[in-house]
Amino acid sequence: MKISVDRELILRPLQLITGVVERRQTLPVLGNVLVVARNGVVDLVGTDLEVELHVRLSALEVLEEGAITVPARKIADIFRAFTDGARVQLSVEGDRTIVRSGRSRFVLSSMPAADFPRMSEGVAESVFDLPQAQLKTLIDKVSFSMAQQDVRFFLNGMLLETGRDYVRSVATDGHRLAVCTLRGLEVGSDRKQAIVPRKGVLELAKIIDGSDDTCQIGLGKSHLAATVGGYTLTTKLVDGQFPDYENVIPKSLNRSFVGDRDTLRTAFSRVAILSNEKYRGVRLKIEAEQLTVQASNPEQEEAEEILPVDYSGDTLEMGFNVSYLQDVLGVLSDLNVKFSFSDTNGSALIEGTENDDALYVVMPMRL
Repeated sequence: MKISVDRELILRPLQLITGVVERRQTLPVLGNVLVVARNGVVDLVGTDLEVELHVRLSALEVLEEGAITVPARKIADIFRAFTDGARVQLSVEGDRTIVRSGRSRFVLSSMPAADFPRMSEGVAESVFDLPQAQLKTLIDKVSFSMAQQDVRFFLNGMLLETGRDYVRSVATDGHRLAVCTLRGLEVGSDRKQAIVPRKGVLELAKIIDGSDDTCQIGLGKSHLAATVGGYTLTTKLVDGQFPDYENVIPKSLNRSFVGDRDTLRTAFSRVAILSNEKYRGVRLKIEAEQLTVQASNPEQEEAEEILPVDYSGDTLEMGFNVSYLQDVLGVLSDLNVKFSFSDTNGSALIEGTENDDALYVVMPMRL
């Protein structure tokens, strides 16, 4: 195999593939990237057997066809080290891969392409197209609420739900819930749900952008495949039952206040400096036209901010993890946000005042 390629064409695909490849592998070949040159195109594949990224490149020169696997991170580091505009030649000689550019030459140990395992995509039961910008919205507005290494494995991912005219993403770690719904889409007639694992969600977010170009999504019983241009990401789905999130969303909330998003976010950031580093708790005192945010820590240090808000009910005090509030305010795009609640012990519902595509539920904490 021998190919000649511009550095810029192959660098980003290699960097994305290294995100899929795990540093510690049970099979040595899984630390490699598969390179296949045939019919004037080059395919690059990286996998950890749970997530697979396949990239097809056509704007290069295939001098000799063939296939090989090379260490993913080493080859990515080599291409990153070359200067902008460099022309690079990659060739296979026996069980070695030679990388040349100008006066530079690198010799990498290789493994046969036949040893490289591929994931099976299975049969897609539902296939639909989404603009990349909308898919990015679905991921960005909920992904921060996904659990990390929770024993309840079904929480370590994002629920993707499709209906007759909508697509919805949901994530929760048991302390907070994030829901984003995009309506007016033609994606099928039956309601379908799939839990996309955390790594699959994060790697998918890397290959999409905010453009109107479409991303094709195929949902099967055990796999999800997303195709964007020359990139195809395939991920296994989590085999489990996601919680009934609709029952978690509080109903009949009789109190609420509205505040400026940026003002609230910066105030929370300042007060959080003196919060307990472990529990990150802040106290919200809500009274007529005013919100007081307070924090303290074991060193007897205190912080307080008083903010104007639109509220006319009874005085209430509630405690929250300030990081959860900051995360929500960081993804909402509305100028003003609405906090709704029923009492001091109930969950708070947070949403924008202009757009109704996303809502967030945050559990209170005792201080």
